Amino acid sequence: MRYSREHKQETHDRIVKKASVRLREKGAHGIGVADLMKEAGLTHGGFYAHFDSREALVIEAFAHAMDRSMEHWRKITGEASPEKRLALIAEAYLSTLHRDNPGHGCSIPALGAEIARESPKTRKAFAGKLDEMVEMITDFIPNVPRKAARKQAIATLATMAGTMLLARIAGSSELSDEVLKAGRDSALGGVKREPVKAAPARKKQN
Repeated sequence: MRYSREHKQETHDRIVKKASVRLREKGAHGIGVADLMKEAGLTHGGFYAHFDSREALVIEAFAHAMDRSMEHWRKITGEASPEKRLALIAEAYLSTLHRDNPGHGCSIPALGAEIARESPKTRKAFAGKLDEMVEMITDFIPNVPRKAARKQAIATLATMAGTMLLARIAGSSELSDEVLKAGRDSALGGVKREPVKAAPARKKQN
């Protein structure tokens, strides 16, 4: 049976969505192609009709997951004032809901360590999405020169991702809650710092 191009694209997208969840839950090597295809309601043999390789699927799944994270950030900050947007992201990111649902959360704490060991092609794709995240957070830091805002954005993202990784290692425990709170305090501390003020202009000498 021949399927339409639209049907094939819908199937392709379904595989990517399923894979993005399972990879974040199980890790880049914690689930095989056959299992991924089965969860998408397809046979293993149909995989190569959609992807050139497992790596191609992994890259698309990573990109999809990171795009969804940024989409979520836009949604929760849409009506907020510029000064409150980064705080809203940090609060949502460093929550028990995010900690306990890695399959629907940020890819960085879920897969970052594994990505560092993947092929240059995979790392490059992940780094590109990481840079998009940094740029988005930078946009949420008002009244600060762009270079300083980007530096703060990188530090905030690193704090959030590192905190989430440690919180998940600790599991649902008092230590885990303590880690989340410390991370929130640190991330929000950076958000609440006074904006960098430009040096006063010197008076012209006659």
